[in-house]
Amino acid sequence: MLALALACPTAAQEVTVPRSAVAGTDVTLSTTGSGKADFYLVGPGVASKSKVSLGEEIRVPGDQLRYAGKYLAIACSATCNSGEFFVTAAQPASLAFLVHPSRVPARQPDAVSGVVLLFDKFDNLVVASETINFQVKGANETLFSRAISTHDGEAWFRTSSGKTAGAVRLMAAVGDLSAQRALQQVASEPCHLRIKAQPTAKGIEVETEPVRDCAGNPISDGTIVTFTGTDPEGKISIDAPIKGDVARAHMKDAEPVVISAACGVAMSNELRIDLKR
Repeated sequence: MLALALACPTAAQEVTVPRSAVAGTDVTLSTTGSGKADFYLVGPGVASKSKVSLGEEIRVPGDQLRYAGKYLAIACSATCNSGEFFVTAAQPASLAFLVHPSRVPARQPDAVSGVVLLFDKFDNLVVASETINFQVKGANETLFSRAISTHDGEAWFRTSSGKTAGAVRLMAAVGDLSAQRALQQVASEPCHLRIKAQPTAKGIEVETEPVRDCAGNPISDGTIVTFTGTDPEGKISIDAPIKGDVARAHMKDAEPVVISAACGVAMSNELRIDLKR
């Protein structure tokens, strides 16, 4: 009896798999042959074994196919037969929107960038092409608006900053999904720096006119203005922070003096003062 059983193995079996499947959806595999077999499913996040009947369909539930990637289906009876199939991401369910930087000077070319990554509900990267609508808006102007298709799951843009200091909103949308980020535009380098001075009983009080960039944005408080005074005995420099758009300094000098100031790349006018006159 044993020899007879060995001489009559179970009929050859084959497993037919789909070319691809969508993450989280059930998949049906077909088999040939007869008798019982061990069925193995190996893929991202799954390694399972179950008993199946050859010649019948094998249903693989979607909860075993949540992660995108390559899966291997194996049926083993007297021999083993296998098939490979790929699971792709489901429809986009969330988007990651990254923006750089969080703070940017006004009127800077290619200074603002953003990138979107699309994911399905199982956190698989959606590599199928989707159209992302990007918008960048300042207080009184639209800085950027364009529809860009994703490539390998991402879409990105780069644009210049606007003219006006203040908050900027950046938006990305695809279908019913959207995300919004914010960055702060600040004044760029000072422009047209001018100073004025007046004698006092204790020396000279010197101050700037309101310090602005070339677009008229006020320079941030705390920005340093360097006042320089030159007299026959040498040179003295005083660093003073801008406060309320203006920087001020006091110089103790009784000799004829030439005063100037600098802030960033901006140089001021020169003042010539002679307290002995």
